[in-house]
Amino acid sequence: MGKVLHVITGLHTGGAERALTTVALAGLQTGNPQTITALTPGGANAVKLEAAGLRVLNLGMRRGFPNPLPIISLARIIRRERPEVIQSWMYHADLVTLLALMISGRRRSTRLFWGIRCSDMDFSRYGLRLRLVVRACAWLSRWPDGVISNSEAGREVHKRLGYRPKRFEVVDNGIDPARFALPRGARAEVRRTLGIPARATVIVMVARVDPMKDYDLFLAALRQLPGVQALAIGAGTEALPEVAGLHRLGRRDDVPNLLAAADILVSSSAFGEGFSNAIAEGMAAGLPIVATDVGDARRIVGGAGKIIPPGDCEALAGAIRALTASRPELRRLGAAGRQRVAEMFSVKRTVAAFERIYS
Repeated sequence: MGKVLHVITGLHTGGAERALTTVALAGLQTGNPQTITALTPGGANAVKLEAAGLRVLNLGMRRGFPNPLPIISLARIIRRERPEVIQSWMYHADLVTLLALMISGRRRSTRLFWGIRCSDMDFSRYGLRLRLVVRACAWLSRWPDGVISNSEAGREVHKRLGYRPKRFEVVDNGIDPARFALPRGARAEVRRTLGIPARATVIVMVARVDPMKDYDLFLAALRQLPGVQALAIGAGTEALPEVAGLHRLGRRDDVPNLLAAADILVSSSAFGEGFSNAIAEGMAAGLPIVATDVGDARRIVGGAGKIIPPGDCEALAGAIRALTASRPELRRLGAAGRQRVAEMFSVKRTVAAFERIYS
């Protein structure tokens, strides 16, 4: 396989950004040349990719009025880099990349694959611009060589939105279990640092504050669980309301360490999830899962936790209570989840799936 050009909206700490970074770093082992281009500048994953020796470019796009100059800049990059494959990630990057490729003069010699990272989005909760971009992508979806969704739910939802690509593939996100293999004693050390009693029950949610993630549901359930401690990790969580037992940790780079302090990982999303990195990473860390039935959560979790209806506070609190009633059951489910991730959602499987599609 020849050179791959990845194009993504940004390289901060979201799920798509981490997925691209995982695939690109794994691709270093194969020797295939890769370049990463972000529409917007900065981000922790840009630093990580550059530190590994990968070329990272950015188009300098800013929020606000649409600007055609980044499309022209990307077309120049395509002409200069002469990639065999372009993989774009997320709606805005999909649209910008298609337009840039069409004016680059490289359309016949370069294969383009779009990347979908969500499922049943409630677009009414977001701006008009996003709705227009998605509508344009649906209308233009026959033009790429294929569309790759990270979830079966995402593929079906986008078919209903009008996507009609030549190929519509599903490639699960890849998880590296080695990131979550922490030394003995990490759990006690993190709990001491956070001021959490050694025998306390701790739940954790890893998500930015966003309507999709439904932190209101998570906090409502926590209020019904006296004595339970909760970690909220992700951008904006430091501004969540104060609730007894809640540790508002904000954006963190040491998520594997923090997961070691927890007993259960919760995903309370209301809509929109595709393949949840947070769920799979919680499983890789050996945590049982309580997740709402959104996106591919049910398929990811399998028998390693409990699936509840979205928006149901009583069901969420009840599932957490049921799991914490038996420590042996917690350990059994945690071990089952770790094994499931290793067998079904490895980075090796993900990279092989992309290479199969590109070839």
